[in-house]
Amino acid sequence: MVFPKLVITIALILVLFLFICESQGASYASASHNAGHGADINTSLAHQKVNLSVYYDSLCKTCAKFIIEDLRDIFGNNLISIVNLQLVPWANAYVNNTNKSISCQNGPDECELNSLESCALNLWSKVDIQYQFVNCFEFLAIKGTIKEWKEECLNQLGLPKEPFLNCFNMGNGTEVIFHFFHFTVS
Repeated sequence: MVFPKLVITIALILVLFLFICESQGASYASASHNAGHGADINTSLAHQKVNLSVYYDSLCKTCAKFIIEDLRDIFGNNLISIVNLQLVPWANAYVNNTNKSISCQNGPDECELNSLESCALNLWSKVDIQYQFVNCFEFLAIKGTIKEWKEECLNQLGLPKEPFLNCFNMGNGTEVIFHFFHFTVS
């Protein structure tokens, strides 16, 4: 189990390293070209971010460990300042096109959790809040206490319950899941 985690971590670091080297090289080339001309050095490359989409199953312990243990490093090391992070709680699920029902690899609890996380991702646009919320849910999934999400995650993060519960209870989370489904197919 260490090997896939190590490969993912190394791949992420290499992508970020290449991006940083590319940005610095472009800035240096621009500075050399404009040296002595009084030009404002502001390359568009220095302002670009790396797009990182994380597709995961909500009740997959390996996915949860990656989110909790590895993905947090992009926040702790402030790499998030150069990363556009998109969390996608849709990996090994199936849509029945006849009746538009969703079947999840780890059963109906995973589909429910995907819907809950989709509501959070849709309601709160700040990536740090999205990550903290998903991190809380995935931590509970590892502990096997996912049914305690109401008491733990919303209260812990100080997020309003009403819009979140309305999204979930009205089925809007499922609509967002279908968005993720179509996103992954394309």
